[in-house]
Amino acid sequence: MLGVSGGIACYKACSIVRQLVEAGATVDVVMTVSATEFVRPVTFEALSGRPVLTSLWQRDQALAHIHLGRDSHLIVLAPATANLLARAASGIADDLLTAILLATETRVLAAPAMNDAMYAHPATTANIATLKGRGWQFVGPAIGPLAEGPSEKPGRMTEPEEIVAHAKRLLCAPSSALQGKRVLVTAGPTREHIDPVRTISNPSSGKMGFSVATAAFTRGADVTLVSGPSLLQDPTGVETVRVETTSEMLETVRALLPEADVLVMAAAPADYVPRSTADHKLARADGPITLALEPTPDILENTANQRGSRCVTVGFALETEPGLERARAKLERKQLDLIVLNSATQSDSGFECDTNRTTFITQRTMTELPLLSKHEVADKLLDEVEAML
Repeated sequence: MLGVSGGIACYKACSIVRQLVEAGATVDVVMTVSATEFVRPVTFEALSGRPVLTSLWQRDQALAHIHLGRDSHLIVLAPATANLLARAASGIADDLLTAILLATETRVLAAPAMNDAMYAHPATTANIATLKGRGWQFVGPAIGPLAEGPSEKPGRMTEPEEIVAHAKRLLCAPSSALQGKRVLVTAGPTREHIDPVRTISNPSSGKMGFSVATAAFTRGADVTLVSGPSLLQDPTGVETVRVETTSEMLETVRALLPEADVLVMAAAPADYVPRSTADHKLARADGPITLALEPTPDILENTANQRGSRCVTVGFALETEPGLERARAKLERKQLDLIVLNSATQSDSGFECDTNRTTFITQRTMTELPLLSKHEVADKLLDEVEAML
């Protein structure tokens, strides 16, 4: 159930409904009277495909405050105004939304949205503390422009994508074996410098690793993502560490690995590094150059003695030709529980794509998957990890 109270951020709630419906949720929207002054109920009806409730006195909805509070798996309040939080904290039930909040035992996720001074007021601080004490969870508010202009203090409602990510986590985590586990994911390429302005790298976008990190957060894990250079935004709820070189990625993984229950090595580190790096830009006018390259350290091989049997470890094998035997050899050599084989030669798979054709290989099984989005591959991968846990 989405509860919408009267603030300018009401328009963002439309995106929350759309994203939740696209994710497969059934969404009932309950609006306060003041919220209908910002967005008409018909907008939410179109997005949810369900009637929108605005009053305790709506026809045929005499017990809506009981049914919605009982039947919803999660209540999201966005925007949650200072007025709504105050009434909820005081146990006031003078409209449909506050009556539901008083009658329900369902989990509540609130996204505060108000003027920064209102949010900083001791009354609002006390009301939020009271509601947290009753088990409510909060996301935000953020710092950013408010309706009245720029602000450098919290008050702005968190963006819909982040609210939806936290809602998914609350809905999915209780049934996941990853809840409370520490998951370490690597993603993206690494860069090895030839000189201050030129590097050796590869076209990896980081999409696969970022998808795994996002899916693990949704399942309730404490996730750390170690990413090489990537244009992707840090995933919601995930601690993201940015590195550049393969050696930096190795040292970061080494430092984080002792606490990890799961390691997913989805990065594509550069395999070679120049034997020497120029400290100045090499001038093209000087003619051809010859580079002497040496292998970079293999991260999985160099951390095998740290992982032990407690840490479920997943590697990736990107090959340009049928690589089943090479993937099996990597599985053994790098002491992996699962290796994901995919192709670098197909236009719909591998680097910079939103989809992947993969084969999951373990010591005993091999499962070839059809073309899936990288988000779907991430979920399939974590299903395997959960079974191993």
